[in-house]
Amino acid sequence: MFKRLKEDITTVFERDPAARSAAEVLFCYPGLRAIRTHRIAHRLWNGNRVLLARWLSQLSRLFTGIEIHPGAAIGKRFFIDHGSGVVIGETAEIGDDVTMYQGVVLGGVSSEKKKRHPTIGNEVVIGAGAILLGPITIGDCSKVGANSVVLKDVKPNTTVVGVPAREAGTHIVKDHHVDLDHARIIDPIRKVMDELNKRIKQLEEEVENFKKEKVTDGREVP
Repeated sequence: MFKRLKEDITTVFERDPAARSAAEVLFCYPGLRAIRTHRIAHRLWNGNRVLLARWLSQLSRLFTGIEIHPGAAIGKRFFIDHGSGVVIGETAEIGDDVTMYQGVVLGGVSSEKKKRHPTIGNEVVIGAGAILLGPITIGDCSKVGANSVVLKDVKPNTTVVGVPAREAGTHIVKDHHVDLDHARIIDPIRKVMDELNKRIKQLEEEVENFKKEKVTDGREVP
């Protein structure tokens, strides 16, 4: 337990330059408190102490603003930055070294008692306000842009943005380093619009050249 606590505190120092001391991290970071409480609630849930597990998760929600269902499976070195408004559903699965910002929702789209929440791979970064719905899979080392709504699987090493989320590009992760510079994202809609504008300009130039050729030949220009 203490080894995992030390690991969680070290993770905060690695991903938040504002952290100054272990005591500050331990007492002032709601994400860390929510994760530590969840690990206890998850053990109770797996031990069929369902009511106690749910009560503990709701108590954690009251003090942290982060709601994690005790049935959710969460890996090592999970980091929730700020955290207010984060919701993680019962059948969600989160891998190792995942980073999540405030307002993220891992929600379900079915009322049936089955797998209905997202599965998040290792080393994934999920931006603030992103909503991921259904039993989709987010591949390892992927990035989800802020305020995106993800309804389909995301391939590994891929960045998605928008509503609904679209692929904005791919990237390479070196030495399993979690890249938190998730603001530098290509806008796929802007990219298409730029290509269309470029093509329109080319067509306009071709039309103008055609008109000049007709004038040179002595033909009427419509």
